[in-house]
Amino acid sequence: MKLNNLAKSVVLGLAVFVATGAFASNKGSLHIQETVEVNGQQIPAGDYQIRWEGTGANVELSVMQGKKELAKTTAKEVELQQASSYNAAIVNHSNGKASVSEIRFAGKKTALDIGGSDRASMGDSSK
Repeated sequence: MKLNNLAKSVVLGLAVFVATGAFASNKGSLHIQETVEVNGQQIPAGDYQIRWEGTGANVELSVMQGKKELAKTTAKEVELQQASSYNAAIVNHSNGKASVSEIRFAGKKTALDIGGSDRASMGDSSK
C-alpha cells in the first residue's frame, strides 16, 4: 500500500513539474532603432518586451508593447561563443527590407534565431 501511494505521489509530482515547465515563459527588453519586420509584421523603432516559450528548436516568440502583441513567430535557441554584452536585434537588410533574424540578451550565451544571413547589429548598449 505504501509503495502504491509513493508511486502516485511521484507521478503527481512529475505531472506538476511538466505542466509548470510547459507554461513557463521567458522575457527580455529590447530597443529597436529602426522600423523592422518580424514574421511580416512591421515593428516601428521603439522599446519592446520580447517573450518566448519553449526551448531548443521549438520556441514561440512574441514582440510585445505593453500588453499588446505586435508580432509572433517561431524561433530556435542557438548557443553563442560568449555571452552578449547587451540586448540586441540582429537585422537582415536584404531585399530592401530590415527584418529581425536573431535576438540576443545581455549576459546570456544563447540567442533566439529567427533566420537570416546578411546581418547587422541593432542594439541597446545601455542594457
